Amino acid sequence: MNGYFGERAIDVYPIETFFGRLKNEMSYGCEKDYQSYEEFSVAMTEYIDYYKNERIQAKTKWIQPVKNRMASTC
Repeated sequence: MNGYFGERAIDVYPIETFFGRLKNEMSYGCEKDYQSYEEFSVAMTEYIDYYKNERIQAKTKWIQPVKNRMASTC
């Protein structure tokens, strides 16, 4: 198997999902004009930290990801 499903690579799905959520949660409905690249970079870093450590979701039974990871390593 060459790693492709149709015209798209299978392994790109997770990153495409992440960036889709990033656009939905970070910008749609509350567009903001960033005054500099640094300001945008800080906002992206804060969002990624939030996504990795605080964002709750149904698949983790509404537990923060960092707490879910800690519970699964015990």
